[in-house]
Amino acid sequence: MNRPANPAFFNCKAQLVFSVLLFAAFTLFAVGAAAQIPAPRRIVVSFPDHKLALLEGDRVLKIYNVAVGAASSPSPSGEFHIVQRLENATYYKPGVMIGPGAENPLGPRWIGLNIKGFGIHGTNRPKSIGKNASHGCIRLSNSDITDLFARVRVGDRVSLIAERTDEIAQLFGESPSFGEAHESLQAKNEVSSIHEIEQQGNR
Repeated sequence: MNRPANPAFFNCKAQLVFSVLLFAAFTLFAVGAAAQIPAPRRIVVSFPDHKLALLEGDRVLKIYNVAVGAASSPSPSGEFHIVQRLENATYYKPGVMIGPGAENPLGPRWIGLNIKGFGIHGTNRPKSIGKNASHGCIRLSNSDITDLFARVRVGDRVSLIAERTDEIAQLFGESPSFGEAHESLQAKNEVSSIHEIEQQGNR
C-alpha cells in the first residue's frame, strides 16, 4: 500500500538544495570579486639611483629614470601618498602662468603628494632626467609620466628614499660605480650653478 508523499519532507529538501546552491553562488561571487581587486600599488624612488619603481604588492611592474632635487633644493624623503592626479595642468609661480604645452615645466601630467607643492611630473627639460636637477619634485620624461599616471591612483603609497637600503639594492641593483657617482655629482653641481644663475622657481 503506497503512502501519500509527505509535503513537509519535500519542502525541507527543496530548502536544503536552495541553500546549497545559494552558498555556492555566493562563494563563486566572492572569489571572483577578490580576484578582481588589484594588490596595493606603491612608488619607490631612489635618489642615489635616479630611478623610480612601481610595485604591485611585491612585484615590480616597471622602473623609470627620474630627476630628483638639486643640492640647493633637495627632494623631501619619507613616506607619502598620492592625493591628486591632473592632466595638462597649468603651471603657476609668482608672476608666471604657463598653460599646457611644450614649455610647461610640469609636462603633460601631475601626480600630487600629501606635502604641499611637491609631486611627480613631466618636464620641459628632458636632458635633466637622471640628474639632481629639480627644485624638489620628481621629474620623469613626458612619455614615462604619461605611462606612470595611467597606472596609479589617489591613495597609492610613495616612498622617497635618499640613501641606499637593502630594499633599494634589491630593486635597482648594486650602487652606482665611483665613476658614475662622480659624474652624477659633477652634473649636479653644474645644474645647481645653472639654477643659481637662472633663479627660476619651477620645481
